[in-house]
Amino acid sequence: MKNLLMVLMFSASSLAFAHNCPNEMAAIDAKLKASKDLSAENMTKVKSLRAEGEKFHKAGKHGESMQSLQEAKKLLGI
Repeated sequence: MKNLLMVLMFSASSLAFAHNCPNEMAAIDAKLKASKDLSAENMTKVKSLRAEGEKFHKAGKHGESMQSLQEAKKLLGI
């Protein structure tokens, strides 16, 4: 019974990450459009991290996706 509960909890947390990736990407996209004072270097880094996050998301690697997207958000000041 405990094992079943643990499996269900883990599955639910994985799904939460999976559904949050698109929200994070949307927030990054919105901030990129509005950001006028971001250096060219940081703009390149953010776009690369965002693309990497989307690639990981599509591959089902949501933990890695969230790491990339969080790093992009830091650079954007979100």
